[in-house]
Amino acid sequence: MSFTKLNEADKKTLLDVAKKSIYHGLKNQCALPVDLNAYNQLLNEHGASFVTLNLNHQLRGCIGALDAFQPLVKDVSEHAYAAAFKDPRFPPVTQKEFENLEVHISVLTKSTAIDFTDEKDLQGQLQPGIDGLILTDGVHKATFLPSVWEQLPQPEDFLNHLKLKAGLEKNYWSNNIVVLRYQTISFS
Repeated sequence: MSFTKLNEADKKTLLDVAKKSIYHGLKNQCALPVDLNAYNQLLNEHGASFVTLNLNHQLRGCIGALDAFQPLVKDVSEHAYAAAFKDPRFPPVTQKEFENLEVHISVLTKSTAIDFTDEKDLQGQLQPGIDGLILTDGVHKATFLPSVWEQLPQPEDFLNHLKLKAGLEKNYWSNNIVVLRYQTISFS
């Protein structure tokens, strides 16, 4: 399903679900249960999302899925809760922090493989600010959302940091590397 049809009301609904799920998590230690009958057909389509939390313009949590396996509205609820309370890089969000959290949602398109001959060819095919990437080599795997281009605007830097995130050296290259691209519809 293409989520390019998400209108402003749909985006507001998803942001409300995310915030309510975090609040519910503060009180009940679990994600907000979602009654799918309360949402329109588009929000019930299977969708993959990432929920990113910022506090004072600093990352405070980010959790998501690369593949659509459940209704989008449920995906957002679960990832908002996980970003607030289950991101291993951060302690759980506190009640005091909740008031100032900025919630950002990225809904992912289906990922597609990029055909390339070498690293330079791959770098030349990247679309800064548009492409999210999934890099895989054996057991090593990582992704960067398109928003990461804001910090790493050069394709070479973007790719090198993605390799580091995957647990590889930044100058590592192998013919076994697989790279997929996706785009996002992002809002906050």
